Amino acid sequence: MSKGKNKKIKNQIQLYKKLAETNMTEKEHISTRRAIHTTAAAAAGVGAGLAQIPGSDSAILVTLQIAMIRKIGKTFEIKVTESSAETIIGTSLATMAGRGLSQILAGWIPIAGNIINAGTAALITELLGWMIANEFAEQSKKRPS
Repeated sequence: MSKGKNKKIKNQIQLYKKLAETNMTEKEHISTRRAIHTTAAAAAGVGAGLAQIPGSDSAILVTLQIAMIRKIGKTFEIKVTESSAETIIGTSLATMAGRGLSQILAGWIPIAGNIINAGTAALITELLGWMIANEFAEQSKKRPS
């Protein structure tokens, strides 16, 4: 993934994070941040470890992201089934197809490919987490008390 694209994703993460934080309590923020960062770190490990085998990390990353979405849903008392989490991931990741391209282009390069793959997996997982957190925080705020 190019530096420009990384910067754009980081800017999007910051935007969604700020939007989400405005709708969260401190307790929700801590729980959400923990779920997102833990999952992003795990995604980086998976991306780095499986960089030389294109597509091999996809099933593991989706499984991690489903667990993250369900944890964020639990934080905001929103029931998220596995199938609805899969739908959320499918819809969100359709806009992030660059991951596959970076994996194919850079994944074969030892060490550099592992680093690029790790960073890309972590960034996309982080972005997905904050997008979902923002949505769930808004839904939670609109719910009658």
